[in-house]
Amino acid sequence: MSEDLVIALESASVVRSGTHLLRDVSWQVELDERWVVLGPNGAGKTTLLNLAAGRLHPSTGTVHVLNERLGRTDVNELRTRIGISTAHLAQQIPGEERVVDAVLTAAWSVVGRWRESYEKQDESRGRALLHQFGVGQLADRTFGTLSEGERKRVLIARALMTDPELLLLDEPAAGLDLGAREDLVGRLSTLAMDPDAPATVLVTHHVEEIPPGFTHALLLREGSVVAQGLLTDVITGDNLSKAFGLPLVVERSAGRYTARAA
Repeated sequence: MSEDLVIALESASVVRSGTHLLRDVSWQVELDERWVVLGPNGAGKTTLLNLAAGRLHPSTGTVHVLNERLGRTDVNELRTRIGISTAHLAQQIPGEERVVDAVLTAAWSVVGRWRESYEKQDESRGRALLHQFGVGQLADRTFGTLSEGERKRVLIARALMTDPELLLLDEPAAGLDLGAREDLVGRLSTLAMDPDAPATVLVTHHVEEIPPGFTHALLLREGSVVAQGLLTDVITGDNLSKAFGLPLVVERSAGRYTARAA
């Protein structure tokens, strides 16, 4: 396997209770790529992300993440090399946890600070990441007092705390109002355009949430791949219509996409 590949699925399927959550998916992500994964509810997006995070094993086929094959590696060690932001993680963080501690604990791959110790440079990095995503002023607040948009930004800062080799973002703009969404998309765009940023996979339902700087797209429907490749080749009216089961018109302006019913 090439050292430039951070994710490699070959004919991977995930079956639960006789239902295919993913069906025969082959997909590769390289070191310098930024991927967006789109599809309707139940398409298999979160299942795919869990495979990439080493939190789920395929029923058939093979999955390599950071040159490690799932089923033949210590996934606990592998997960320390991956930054992830999900709604499920947000629910696990104690409401009384200081925001900066919610970021710092990623260094130990734990949720909720206990007896672990951190260096001054760790806290400095945590606070710098919070500033990078526009929530630096909230560092000493408690996590439970934050708005949905503030929590999303804190989780991304946490995901970057360990300087991961792979960054996985599950619907980071879900539930945000227009202003919060646009601010977050702008910050993710800046991150995507940074050549030192990790390979990134962002899951979303909406083309409006694709940050400029993302390079590739994967479309899923009912667990199967509809299209994948360069963003400009994949995000088309025909492909999105197949993925969402509705005739759609897609427009692109200033690096941003919009979609509407035809």
